[in-house]
Amino acid sequence: MSQYPDGKFLVFLSARSAVDSGVHNATNSLHRIDWPTDGKLNQSAKINDIIPVVMCAGDSCFPGLYCTTIHSNPWLSDNCTMIISSIWHSSEVLLSVNVLSGEILHISPEDSNCSWNLLMMDGNNIVGISSSPVDVPQIKYGVVIEKGMKNTIWSWSNISSPIFRCTDKVRSFLSSLQFTILKIPVKDICDGLTRGASKPFEAIFVTSRSKEKDVLNPLIVILHGGPQDVSLSHFSKSRAFLSSAGYSLLIVNYRGSLGFGEEALQSLPGKVGSQDVNDVLSAIDHVINLGLASPSKITVTGISHGGFLATHLIGQAPEKFVAAATINPVCNFALMVGTTDIPDWCYVEAHGSIARNCFTKAPSAEDLALFYSKSPISHSSKVKTPTLFLLGAKDLRVPLSDGLQYAWALKEKGVEVKVIMFQNDVHALKRPQSDFESFLNIGVWFNKYCK
Repeated sequence: MSQYPDGKFLVFLSARSAVDSGVHNATNSLHRIDWPTDGKLNQSAKINDIIPVVMCAGDSCFPGLYCTTIHSNPWLSDNCTMIISSIWHSSEVLLSVNVLSGEILHISPEDSNCSWNLLMMDGNNIVGISSSPVDVPQIKYGVVIEKGMKNTIWSWSNISSPIFRCTDKVRSFLSSLQFTILKIPVKDICDGLTRGASKPFEAIFVTSRSKEKDVLNPLIVILHGGPQDVSLSHFSKSRAFLSSAGYSLLIVNYRGSLGFGEEALQSLPGKVGSQDVNDVLSAIDHVINLGLASPSKITVTGISHGGFLATHLIGQAPEKFVAAATINPVCNFALMVGTTDIPDWCYVEAHGSIARNCFTKAPSAEDLALFYSKSPISHSSKVKTPTLFLLGAKDLRVPLSDGLQYAWALKEKGVEVKVIMFQNDVHALKRPQSDFESFLNIGVWFNKYCK
């Protein structure tokens, strides 16, 4: 929420799409309301739409608003244009938004596929951060150099900062990497699929420039949680570590991810364990067909819903993966629904938005049967892939029992399993020691089966 500089308007974000559908994130909208100088709001005051929810955008067009906060002082010197950080497909970008006309401009450079974030503003001066999977964060200074009737040109320059300096060894390694954002065609197009859900989704592919001819790095497929979340094209020390261990990375933003329009996002609830699994398999086949990965050295890792996908994949495509690693994975909706702090999530993701208000009552036998059928544990008897489990003992989101039940099921049938428990951590495993140890162990686990 932000007040217009002269105090006449109040500009605010709305998450109505998420509330109405029951998903935990969705496409937002931006609105303006008259704000009385005496502070007494008229109940009949008109709410003006600045940026409505975008259902399905054209190619290269604005895909919708995906941000949860507005900067404390977002206004340019014209006093009617605000700067917002938002997700645009697989990148975070800076947008200028005229709150009177509704005009939206992409002001961060579009040619690099980097991700940008707003730090601070002063008039027409902007300080932000830019990074990519192969570039450490860099502070950037932006200023308007030409303002025309149809376009505004911004100039961006680097600001030296000791905070983001790295060693020559790290810089040399990163210079040997390259990344691209791939468009993956949808394979399961049918009559009932919306136009937005039929459009290609994306995957970020990171690999080494200096690999020997005809020698392909082992591939790690990385899957985000949510599922209404997204993997961005920014720098990640954990992904850089896995790249440094000699792996190519395929970071998949399957349909249901943020940043691709509301129709694509809402296509996933009720189809988890099938649509998202098929999207990941399509992305893997895509890079294999392009000659970027070997079908004999593929691993997979993910957290939360990403772990749900990883455990689904090793059950539904048991011959495809040589190793898997999961962080607090959702493995059994039927078990999770009675112990999690988000039972509504189980209903919406398994049943679809129609079940968004069912979580206050005990699940029926039919609910439990559907929960089980949508869960990775229903495919556990087919798994052959050695699997590492990294679990937070204090996780209330996906309680410990969920991952342990699946691990025990695999161990019972002779699959190689390793469980590492982080006694003082919760769902995200974001304590510095846990974060370091989890990806160190993932690297060691994958090396065991790929090197």
